[in-house]
Amino acid sequence: MIETKPKKRAERALLIGLEQDGVSKWDLRDSMEVVDTVTQKLPKPTAPFYIGKGKAEAIKESVQSQGVTSVIFNDELSPAQGRNLENLLSRKVLDRTQLILDIFAQRARSREGRLQIELAQLQYLLPRLTRMWHHLSRQTGGIGTRGPGETQLEVDRRRVQERIARLERELEGVRKVRSTQRQGRKRHQWPVAAVVGYTNAGKSTLLNLMTGADVLAVDKLFATLDPTTRRFTLPNKQRVLLTDTVGFLRKLPHTLIESFKATLEEVSEADLLIHVVDLSHPRVDEQMAAVDSVIKELDAFGKQTLIAFNKIDLLENPDLASIYCRRFPGSVAISAKAGHGIDQFVDALQAALSAWRLRSHFRVPLSESNLIAEIHRVGHVLDLQYDGDQAVITAHVPPHLEQKLTPFIAR
Repeated sequence: MIETKPKKRAERALLIGLEQDGVSKWDLRDSMEVVDTVTQKLPKPTAPFYIGKGKAEAIKESVQSQGVTSVIFNDELSPAQGRNLENLLSRKVLDRTQLILDIFAQRARSREGRLQIELAQLQYLLPRLTRMWHHLSRQTGGIGTRGPGETQLEVDRRRVQERIARLERELEGVRKVRSTQRQGRKRHQWPVAAVVGYTNAGKSTLLNLMTGADVLAVDKLFATLDPTTRRFTLPNKQRVLLTDTVGFLRKLPHTLIESFKATLEEVSEADLLIHVVDLSHPRVDEQMAAVDSVIKELDAFGKQTLIAFNKIDLLENPDLASIYCRRFPGSVAISAKAGHGIDQFVDALQAALSAWRLRSHFRVPLSESNLIAEIHRVGHVLDLQYDGDQAVITAHVPPHLEQKLTPFIAR
């Protein structure tokens, strides 16, 4: 007799979103990217259940009748809201942050990626330990492992805090290694272009096409978590380093940004941003705005940016490409997958980097601290010295910043 294992039951999830003031129902449904949802219109979330008590009671009946195993909310829940909902619904309750972290955990391949995900998960978990259905680990016992009257919850919390501290130390080491690598690149004085964009916009596909890299490029959210840097030589023989980065997302959890600092620093340290946009997506403007929002949070705003409107081969209206290119002067329309428009993209990249061949020298008063900070953020500083109350700076800077620095050009 052959014994067969029972088939694993498919998980059935109900997704819930709150239609708040200023957020349209279309925006809400699109951000969830699901087939079936439950929404409620309220000015703001309620403290006990996020949604109204009556709606929560109705959902309880619905999940029981439809065999739902998980309930997912399209925003981050407070620890109290999560605990109340699990008690009421008797189902596993996840919020947007947990779902994103779970997807990231499935995508993480490198040691660095796994460290970053684990750190984000533990930082999210720490204030929510009281609603856990089981303990994180068994007690080891022995002298010094448990204080007088210390509860299991306190033991778990202490262990999570210790693990967070250990992960932060390891990731600090990763950041130092990345910093050393960037310093090595700067010695070559090659400009660095970070490829940014909304998740699944085609960043890795473009990098692979340009440099022959073998970055995983599939039709999935967050397929790439680890940055990859490759060298590319422009037609004028100028070399540029292209760095692929993790995809951005609307309402990207802050804990994730904090945990991925070692990776996302590649964006803030880049000389140029290449913003890859999925022009075939119905909410293209919202996705562009989401990317801009994350760039600002990374303190990388104001950097010279080349916009590449991708996936033009999927457009139902071919005129859309020219419409967007007119809206954003200097942008190009491409298909990284089909290879359309790549020559124009390379020409635009070469034009954008033409200023980086020129060294500029400035004498900036130390009182102009904001301007000095902008040179560091937006430009590529080659040398910095101090002469009395002035900073003597040699740097490559983009044209718009050079105009602003005209009064401080060193003669």
